[in-house]
Amino acid sequence: MKIFTFLFLISLITSCHSETEQKFNLGFEKQTNQHALSDGWFKWGNYELSIDSMSHSGLKSGKISATETGNFGSIAYQLPANYTGKTIQLEGYIKIKNVEFGFAGLLLRVDDDNKKVLVGDNMHGQNVSGTRDWQKYTITLDYPENAEKIYVAGLLTGKGEAWFDDFVLSIDGKNIQTLKETEKPIYNAKQDKKFDAGSKIELPELSSQLIDDFAVLAKVWGFLKYYHPEIAKGNYNWDYELFRFLPGYLKAADHMERESLLLGWIESLGEIKKLKKPIPDNSEAYIKPDTNWMNSIQNTSLRNKLHFIYKNRNQGKHFYIGIATKAGNPDFKNENAYTDVPYPDAGFRLLALFRYWNMINYFFPNKHLIEKDWNTILPEYIPIFTTAKNELEYELAALQLIGEIHDTHANLWVGNNQIQDLRGTNYAPFQVKFIENKAVVCASHNLQFSNQSGLAIGDMITKIDGKNIEDLVDEWSKYYPASNAPSRLRNISADLLRSQKSEIEIAYIHQGREKTEKLSLYPKNKLNIDNLYRDDHQKSFKLIGNSIGYITLRSIKEEDIAQIKAEFKNTKGIIIDIRNYPSTFVPFKLGSFFVSAPTPFVKFSKANITHPGEFTFSKALEIPKSTDYYKGKLIVLVNEYTQSQAEYTAMAFRAGDRTTIIGSTTAGADGDVSSIVLPGGLKTSISGIGVYYPNGQKTQRIGIVPDIEVKPTISGIRNGKDEVLERAIEFIQNQ
Repeated sequence: MKIFTFLFLISLITSCHSETEQKFNLGFEKQTNQHALSDGWFKWGNYELSIDSMSHSGLKSGKISATETGNFGSIAYQLPANYTGKTIQLEGYIKIKNVEFGFAGLLLRVDDDNKKVLVGDNMHGQNVSGTRDWQKYTITLDYPENAEKIYVAGLLTGKGEAWFDDFVLSIDGKNIQTLKETEKPIYNAKQDKKFDAGSKIELPELSSQLIDDFAVLAKVWGFLKYYHPEIAKGNYNWDYELFRFLPGYLKAADHMERESLLLGWIESLGEIKKLKKPIPDNSEAYIKPDTNWMNSIQNTSLRNKLHFIYKNRNQGKHFYIGIATKAGNPDFKNENAYTDVPYPDAGFRLLALFRYWNMINYFFPNKHLIEKDWNTILPEYIPIFTTAKNELEYELAALQLIGEIHDTHANLWVGNNQIQDLRGTNYAPFQVKFIENKAVVCASHNLQFSNQSGLAIGDMITKIDGKNIEDLVDEWSKYYPASNAPSRLRNISADLLRSQKSEIEIAYIHQGREKTEKLSLYPKNKLNIDNLYRDDHQKSFKLIGNSIGYITLRSIKEEDIAQIKAEFKNTKGIIIDIRNYPSTFVPFKLGSFFVSAPTPFVKFSKANITHPGEFTFSKALEIPKSTDYYKGKLIVLVNEYTQSQAEYTAMAFRAGDRTTIIGSTTAGADGDVSSIVLPGGLKTSISGIGVYYPNGQKTQRIGIVPDIEVKPTISGIRNGKDEVLERAIEFIQNQ
């Protein structure tokens, strides 16, 4: 019996080992080099990484330990995206100890073959911080069809330690360890490597005529990119075709010769067959493409050719453009960011302008809200981009261009290293906000350092290193993209007291007296900057007095909603504070509590990839009826920190039977985000769909306009008052 039991156990162990033999080392168990990370895992960031015996299962886990000088750490694993499906999911276990001023999380990211992030999530909004034993977490994303690389990782920011174990990656619910890889189509566009080492374009001194001709080239190049069927099939690397064409275009004697060259270029791309049936005009289109520029083409044959392509445009899938999500925002596919060259040559800098201008021209749903005529942007920015002398000037040119579309979603998020160095890595120990158009100290990032600074809440800063605040705002504004003035000042205020220096001189007003002070600045990881308007550990709801419920969305959890409904059902009023970014998506589950019947609250304008430049409205979405809806007053608090999902949520609550919105204008940037990459490793984004009320009233740039405007005052800040909240309480009590 003992021998049989022993043999059975040996057989079971062998069998289990065979069954769990996996092609991807997502459990950290395989470690060939004991002095390195587990096989296949690598380091992102600058925290300390190690393999630890404190595991959830098995013998090993991945560990990240924060360091004093670092910003973040990530233990990452790359997998090929040779699979098909609609959704991708990452599960994993996390254990944390003393995590503060940041968070721990799983990271799931899918890139294309140009290193562009197609989708991604790092659990930032879930606020995994403090000390917690092993818990299972999950990320689920749409799986893009042009995926090339998948990254899974454990992530830590701020202070503390985090352990990660037992990662499971699935596509459409099937473990990737068991899935067969699929072959992907081969595109000529991806095989073209001719200009990988540089465009070899040298530009002459720019005359006004050459600038105008470059503008025509940009429009023709972009039109062909999105309309020509052969380019849509991926038969041409359209970036590199520009570089092939440019030398001859530059040598041309005059404008007419350049138009003749454009005609020859189009004809070289292959014959376009006339469609058997004309494409019907969409009478329901809200916005139609601007083709008026074609009529200014002097060459009759070229003009006719462009109109022919327009009428017989691509009608199937497109190599360079798709629809990213169910929301309908554009997916800019197969765009190379050329990350290896942070300061791209003249040809690639020109390409950056051409690419961005056409993306906005055809697929930005709010192009009609841009203050300038978008056509005037090309001749204005051609000299700015082509004469940028270094990496910093190129980044600033891109950031200034991005600012022209007036979209708070549209900043320079990646590749802005020189700009970040210019702004600095050290920060003040307190928060500054513009109150009554003055830069006012409003909150502490670190109480000890704030007390040492000599400044108090409510003090007004007037100068920084001898420069007036008003002058700094004027100087910086063009480099702070924003939908409206409040959100621009919000973003500028975050950088006012930021520098590479560890100390700056400030002038400020304290209790009516002007003072000067040498203000010490600190690295970000010593401060609590990112947590002011994001998730925290505080309970998301409470009673104010006996008759008013208060909810903050910055820390709300899905499981809170049922308890909120039960506890607040009989209150006189409920205040929902969205002067933050919601930690959980609640428009429907909580919004339904405030409507007595199904109520439309939003509709979208969406791009048409088979008719670039056309946008149509979707059917309005409704907040569903609640079986036992709330009978009291609902007050929603908003301000310039209410952005994107927060604005969408405010729209959902506005649909309530007895809703009043109190506060100030929101950020004016709603709608799912579409990412854009530009040469030099730059990454920006746009609000990818237009967001409107059901009656067609727009929200982009305008934001959520409060029913009762209440703004903080300097006196209120100084006396520790939340005047917006106080007005909401007064409104409920007086009804």
